[in-house]
Amino acid sequence: MRSLLLVIIHLLFLGGVEAQDYVTKKTASSKALKAFEKGREYVNANDLGKAAFEFEKAIKAQANFVDAHLFWADVQKEKGNFDQAEKGFLKVIELAPDYKPKVFYALGMMQLRRQHYDKAAGNLATYLTKPIRTESFRKKVELYLANAKFGAVAIKNPVPFDAKNMGTAVNSSDMEYWPSISVDGETFVFTRQIKGNEDFWVSVKKEGEWQPAVNMGKPINTPSNEGDQTLSADGRDLAFTVCNRAGDLGKCDIYLSEKKGGNWTKPKNIGAPINSAAWESQPSLSADGSSLFFIRADDGRAPDSDIYESKRQSNGKWSTPKKLGTQVNTIYAEEAPFLHPDGQTLYFVSNGHPGMGGSDFYLSRKQADGSWGEAINLGHPINTAGKEFSIIVSFDGETGYFSSDKEGGKGTLDIYSFPMPKAIRPQPATYVKAMVYDVETKKRLVANVEFNELASGLTHAKSITNEQGEFLICLPLGKDYALNVAKKKYLFHSENFALKDNASRDEPYILEIGLQPFREKVVAAPSPTTTTPVVKSKPIVLKNVFFETASAELLDVSITELNKLRDLLVDNPSMRIRLNGHTDNVGSDMDNQDLSTRRAKAVMDYLIKQGIEASRLNYKGFGEHKPIDTNETKEGRANNRRTEFEIL
Repeated sequence: MRSLLLVIIHLLFLGGVEAQDYVTKKTASSKALKAFEKGREYVNANDLGKAAFEFEKAIKAQANFVDAHLFWADVQKEKGNFDQAEKGFLKVIELAPDYKPKVFYALGMMQLRRQHYDKAAGNLATYLTKPIRTESFRKKVELYLANAKFGAVAIKNPVPFDAKNMGTAVNSSDMEYWPSISVDGETFVFTRQIKGNEDFWVSVKKEGEWQPAVNMGKPINTPSNEGDQTLSADGRDLAFTVCNRAGDLGKCDIYLSEKKGGNWTKPKNIGAPINSAAWESQPSLSADGSSLFFIRADDGRAPDSDIYESKRQSNGKWSTPKKLGTQVNTIYAEEAPFLHPDGQTLYFVSNGHPGMGGSDFYLSRKQADGSWGEAINLGHPINTAGKEFSIIVSFDGETGYFSSDKEGGKGTLDIYSFPMPKAIRPQPATYVKAMVYDVETKKRLVANVEFNELASGLTHAKSITNEQGEFLICLPLGKDYALNVAKKKYLFHSENFALKDNASRDEPYILEIGLQPFREKVVAAPSPTTTTPVVKSKPIVLKNVFFETASAELLDVSITELNKLRDLLVDNPSMRIRLNGHTDNVGSDMDNQDLSTRRAKAVMDYLIKQGIEASRLNYKGFGEHKPIDTNETKEGRANNRRTEFEIL
């Protein structure tokens, strides 16, 4: 007998009905039973048209033949005649509501698939009052009921949704899916399947238009399949899934390629502990490449895949992956994680949270303690009663991209874009793109980059510039950040990004950062006729050292940068520095001179408390007499109020 329990849609409230007299296949007349058995033979032969005809004959022979009504309804469901199927199931319930309790389930699931949510909720709730064989199946039905209740509300409160096919530059008569996009929105990478072979293709935007996509080529693409790619926001790492390749740890493993000198390196298996004997796939790299989210399951058909995270450690190795908590993962399938470059918003697919009936798109936002918050359904009609595939969101949060088999596409699976409703956008963010170089030789440098949240002192991101001295780091708005760029035998460079009160920023920060080399002085033994040479350096502004207004009391947010200066002195024991204090021109000259001197001394005193010998330190106040910016604007005056250090 064909399964009565195939998942289908359309909900139905059942009013109170009284059971009528009915007959079953055990008590039916011989004429009705003969037609019924003939119908079952046609079902087994998959000839549904003839099967329906025979069941109708059985019903004509005996109108209260409940099994004939049941099989007829199931055949109509299989043929896609859902209105007829619903009538048939309702007739079964009218005749014998307790004869086959699963009819409530079958009817409810069909109504759920048809987005008749109120009706489905009624039938599924009724089924839950009946005996159910296993607890695991009961939990499934409870989830389907939650879907029906959610869908009933969501369908009456749709979110704005206007999906547009990305056109022939991206889509073709073949299958296109699994997109990723660069932070600047100018490069679009996706998977194209041609005659069963998956490769990565790239389209670039010129003058606001996507150009015809080209094959990514070697060494990324091979005669074998490559799928589920993710591009880090800085464009330096590409992670993707490879299956059935000799020597791998499992059937599907994650591979990684790095861009060096403008070219991609030969992809390598990322190895343990990320890859294992299980099935790893669908990677998503954080903006700076320091975290990797991915799917792990027993195999590709597992009904309970989960999202894991691994972090790249200072030695370049990956940490043991940790499964995300129950706010994200369920006992059912989670798939397609996408961590937005804001680092705070995780989009994913799940069929384990209340939704529209199939697999839906959700988001989870990172909490203050680093955990992930409650899964939020992206709403209808972004989500439907069917299975949603994968979603990514542009850096500015305004555009979502997903793949779909919508009617009218270029092929069987196309990529679409749509404006993101504000409520489900990621946190507003900007990014810092910089090039680091030696101020004397102009040579580009490989240097350490660290961003800290000023208020908490916690590290927001760490990175190392590439061979061209470049880095790109994303900064969510709503916080103030300190940047420190450092390299051995160089003086560090700091920047301040005041984004706490910034609701939006249209333009990223594009910087060129010059580091001053530091050479330890070798001084000959003093004599009456020689003096110790003084090597002057350009003063280095401590851009994250702050004081109480009109005071020399250091604010706590200054500690991170002051400790960087302490570390510099510890690492270079021959270094002697002078702390310079400066003010704007507000107030009297005498007061400003005094304030600048006290502030410079306050920094020196802090360093002494941190163990730096007083003999290596000096201080001087310059008041308002050495401005580096105008005093006619608020921003200019803020730049003039500064503390510096310079080598003596």
